[in-house]
Amino acid sequence: MSPTSLPTHRRIAAVLVLVPTLVALALWAFAWPAARTAPRDLPLGVAGPPAATAPVAQQLEQRKGAFDLHRYADEAEARDAIEDREVYGAVVVTPQGPKLLTASAASPAVAQLLQQAVAHQAASSGQEIATEDVVPAAASDPRGAVLNTSVLPLVLAGIGAGVAVTLLGLPGLVAVGALTGSATLVGVVAAGLSQNWLDALPGDWWAVAGTFALVALAVSGAVAGLAALLGRPGLGLGALLMMLIGNPFSAAASAPEMLPEPAGVIGQWLPPGAGVSLLRSVAFFDGASAVGAAMTLTWWAVLGMAAVLVGRAVRGRTAPTADAAEREPALAG
Repeated sequence: MSPTSLPTHRRIAAVLVLVPTLVALALWAFAWPAARTAPRDLPLGVAGPPAATAPVAQQLEQRKGAFDLHRYADEAEARDAIEDREVYGAVVVTPQGPKLLTASAASPAVAQLLQQAVAHQAASSGQEIATEDVVPAAASDPRGAVLNTSVLPLVLAGIGAGVAVTLLGLPGLVAVGALTGSATLVGVVAAGLSQNWLDALPGDWWAVAGTFALVALAVSGAVAGLAALLGRPGLGLGALLMMLIGNPFSAAASAPEMLPEPAGVIGQWLPPGAGVSLLRSVAFFDGASAVGAAMTLTWWAVLGMAAVLVGRAVRGRTAPTADAAEREPALAG
């Protein structure tokens, strides 16, 4: 039964229920993480002799559940941990006093949070603390605005490609080729704008372009794959999953450890969140901690392409049978 065959009053009732439900879902998905942003087991290093770092660690641990402390022997180890994306920053205890190491490239919001928290702690004990940005964000984009705002266009591009391939009814292999070609062009355009024009994402150009392309392919593959398996409802499901869950849960403006549980974890399982993490790794950290995010995106892309091929093949076999079943009553008549 098609929606247009339903009585008018039922169609009106469906609209009256559907629209407020979507609004409530959107407000929950976007407003809830933003309103509950706070550090939750945020990886933070403490470096120096154990006797000297004990008071610092004790003060940080008073904020229960805020920080996951990692202890290092000296400043060099702490710097390596930051550059390897093991921690977002580190408090180094030196003979001259405490020193804070941050990495605004990993998250400008977290770097600012650490400066405020550690500076307040030092001020309460009558000390001044020096701050050094070990891995800074791009000078032309110190707040990371380009990376933050790139998530939505990538998601929209992926959804658009998945919808177009589905509505045009492209056969399996042709659909896979179209999705791959579209994602490749998206990666080239996005890298050209963000790196060559805005100068906001340093690092190897091809790695940045490949990451953009992989994110777009993962999103479009998921949307097209769900549509191939479930039909038109799969388009809506895929779009809602990527737009209303993946986008706000991506932690592009903060960090996964800053979102309420389990939003941060869920976001890293979806292409937008994994894409943001991979972009940070390849653009600022020479690929450190990139394997997990790259694997997540690859799995979404591969499973989506496989679903497109399987779904189209199954529909191709069932379509002649359905047509024959429709013709039999006419022939009998």
